[in-house]
Amino acid sequence: MPVTILAIESSCDDTSVAIIRDGYVLSNLIANQDVHMSYGGVVPELASRAHQANIVPVTQQALLKAGLQANDVNAVAFTRGPGLLGSLLVGTSFAKGFALAQNVPLIEVNHLQAHVLAHFILEKDKENRVPSFPFLCLLVSGGHTRIIIMRSQLEMEVIGNTIDDAAGEAFDKCGKVMGFTYPAGPIIDKLAKEGNIHAFKFAKPRIKGLDFSFSGLKTSFLYFLRDRLKEDPDFIEKNKADLCASLQYTIISILVGKMVNASQQTGISEIGIAGGVSANSGLREEMKKEAEKRKWNLFIPEFRFTTDNAAMIGITGYYKYLRGEFSSHDVTPLARY
Repeated sequence: MPVTILAIESSCDDTSVAIIRDGYVLSNLIANQDVHMSYGGVVPELASRAHQANIVPVTQQALLKAGLQANDVNAVAFTRGPGLLGSLLVGTSFAKGFALAQNVPLIEVNHLQAHVLAHFILEKDKENRVPSFPFLCLLVSGGHTRIIIMRSQLEMEVIGNTIDDAAGEAFDKCGKVMGFTYPAGPIIDKLAKEGNIHAFKFAKPRIKGLDFSFSGLKTSFLYFLRDRLKEDPDFIEKNKADLCASLQYTIISILVGKMVNASQQTGISEIGIAGGVSANSGLREEMKKEAEKRKWNLFIPEFRFTTDNAAMIGITGYYKYLRGEFSSHDVTPLARY
């Protein structure tokens, strides 16, 4: 009998529902929330209201696209955390209701673990490359920057973490200073392609071991712009592409440098990146260059599986289903998980 997982992802501002059957994604739909763009960041109350409006129609469409009915589902996987509590509550409540109505198990999923497991999502009629174990993964997103050793799909060890801000947060906050809308990361990535990566130099924190820090870089960038704007009020507009290229180069060099160290220290050459910032074209290219130079077996998820999506929740739920790891219905969402 096939194992079919209905997956719900509602950790932030995207409502996503996916259907995973025996590890293969049958549908993966996302309803975005453009309402936050004018606020320079996600407004939690607006996000939770949008999730309430979106979750039922998105679920209906996901089942329809997969060609399945509600009674074909064997279990419901949902994001328990980390994330915005109001948003998580909508997804958790819906998952509980669906599971009760269909009398199927409930599976809680750690959002960060799911980002890493995106490497194991299978697609029909495609060459599906999946990592071997042990597998070293750089998880880099708006709220988290970590280096993780995967010993199996559900056994992970964090060996490096950010001690303050995440890389994605550095992109967004520096972008906000330049006047970009939220999220700024994709805008910086696009403009960086037109700029000179060596035009400007910004501070790189000297953090021992495999941990990260990006707060100093943000401060360096802010003070640099402050001083230049005193000399020329149009400095940002005149140098936008070079600023983006130099900033992105600095962030990427920190990330890739730590991964090189991690690979050397652990002896692991199965390497991957995951999380929203892994969609950054500059990071992808630099990782490919290092992989070729260092003989890494590199894995990079497709773009649609890098940002928040329910397929990664579903594949994690699938492996937890195989191990019989189910949740009780008194489970509550966790902002920090």
